[in-house]
Amino acid sequence: MLTNFPKTYQLQNDKLLLPKKEFVTYTLYALIAVALLYLFVDPAAPASSTKPSVAAPWIQEELPPPSPPPSYQGGERSRSSPQPQAVSSAATPCDYSDGEWVPDPRPPPYNGTACEAIKDGRSCMANGRADTGYLHWRWQPRRCDLPDFSPEAFLRWLRNRHMAFVGDSLARNQAESLMCLLSSWSPAELVHREEDGRFRRWVFREHNATVSIFWSPFLVKGAEKSEHAGVRYNELYLDEFDERWMSELGAIDAAVVSAGQWFRIPSIYHDGGRVVGCYGCAAELNHTETSFFAVFRDVVRRTLAEVARRHEHGGKLVALTTFSPSHFEGEWNKGAPCTKTRPYKKGEKGLGYTETEMRKIVVEEAANAAGAASSSSSTVRFAAVDVTTLANMRPDGHPGPYMRKNPFAAADGRPVQNDCLHWCMPGPVDTFNQILLQTILR
Repeated sequence: MLTNFPKTYQLQNDKLLLPKKEFVTYTLYALIAVALLYLFVDPAAPASSTKPSVAAPWIQEELPPPSPPPSYQGGERSRSSPQPQAVSSAATPCDYSDGEWVPDPRPPPYNGTACEAIKDGRSCMANGRADTGYLHWRWQPRRCDLPDFSPEAFLRWLRNRHMAFVGDSLARNQAESLMCLLSSWSPAELVHREEDGRFRRWVFREHNATVSIFWSPFLVKGAEKSEHAGVRYNELYLDEFDERWMSELGAIDAAVVSAGQWFRIPSIYHDGGRVVGCYGCAAELNHTETSFFAVFRDVVRRTLAEVARRHEHGGKLVALTTFSPSHFEGEWNKGAPCTKTRPYKKGEKGLGYTETEMRKIVVEEAANAAGAASSSSSTVRFAAVDVTTLANMRPDGHPGPYMRKNPFAAADGRPVQNDCLHWCMPGPVDTFNQILLQTILR
């Protein structure tokens, strides 16, 4: 017992010896303290569990974008690839519009030379583009993570549904990207095609799922400018809707709307059977000069209101993809190129006035439509897929001269035309559909 503690361990100075009762008490206190220490502190735990952060891509400017891993054979991204870990609260929706592009050494999510949905002008690798650095970046939001696109999850949601992409060639670009992403998981059958691919429809038989493309660059009724036919101006009829897609909306469960670039072309505006304005028209026409921003907002607002009116109880989803900027280094119709081979750094290139205003219109009108629907009995849901900033930072992701096969050999000494508006596939446009999936799921 502690009261029989051997004398050989006692302090030699009698004045320092503790009384037996006090010695037992202090010993018990010490044992309790040691027990508590081992109970609440894990001596094997590391000092910190914080993982080292990955340096932003511009920290080492001399390093090129990462090359594909040796096992890459032009196939799809591994389905067992680790997923980024979300850091945002589930109660707070992620703001995917604010972030930066960071290196991603994994192969692209699908084979860019094998997907049959790609329009020839977007198949950059098949057309001879040799540099592949543009394939190895991913979008990293500032306060959260953007999960990899899951074709399985998208097809599970799309089962027994019909999704339509409505708008201009950038809407078509996004639709083709989605088809390639989904086809990497499940085969699709092209069941309808007309007008040089402007109207197409695919069916995923295994899921009874349908994806369509509707060409409608003005969303409302319009006639396109055609230099070949001597037509110098677009003609827009603001009070009439484009029934080529609007009339089929009853059979469509989700519409992804993307328009904007065609509104920047000189146009004459009609409303109520008369000309109400003109953008970029010659003085001799004697029409009131009108801002295309105002017309674009008016068209988006009228279109969303008409969808809500016709299908108030249809349970529709309408997602509006925001404006996608071009990167021509000069005048596009004079062969201006887009020569950059890396994304812009965060803060290196801000949005121009046009891009800012066009994005703002879509975001605001989508929010207004969503608010009106929530305050009524409407079951139509509206949301913006905000891609303007992330697209603005990718001057390297366009076809450039590779909008056709072997462009420099085919040019035969003539200037080579560049496409610095649409997106290579695979490429940045696939991120549009990553955000679309998250918009759908939440």
